[in-house]
Amino acid sequence: MLKIAFIAHDRKKDEIVNFVLAYEHVFEGHELFSTGTTGQRIMDVTNLKIHRYMSGPLGGDQQIGAMVAQDELDLIIFMRDPLMAQPHEPDISALLRLCDVYGIPVATNIATAEVLVKAIDRGDFAWRALVHKYKPGVDE
Repeated sequence: MLKIAFIAHDRKKDEIVNFVLAYEHVFEGHELFSTGTTGQRIMDVTNLKIHRYMSGPLGGDQQIGAMVAQDELDLIIFMRDPLMAQPHEPDISALLRLCDVYGIPVATNIATAEVLVKAIDRGDFAWRALVHKYKPGVDE
């Protein structure tokens, strides 16, 4: 079971909702997280249960970033709006930097999201279980 987070800027919310709806069968059985409004919008049209954090500008991006820093996430699908300035841009940059530091795959557009969801469906993320299994201090 993977831990997957969904984030979307306002003008990308319809896009992420439609994407998750199309791949609902892949996301079932995984532990799902999201920023506030995005998670609610997804739950309104799917049968998925999503742990919702605050809205991105109110700290939701940072809450998801904390999960990354604590190695509690396996993948993020973050539909960013590259044509609109975001008031919380420093939080977004920090989140993306943490994903790079900790090797967390993050899709920031529909094309990359589709590649990652197909990889989930094929079981290509099994390496994450091995990383966790052989971590120092983890009982075997």
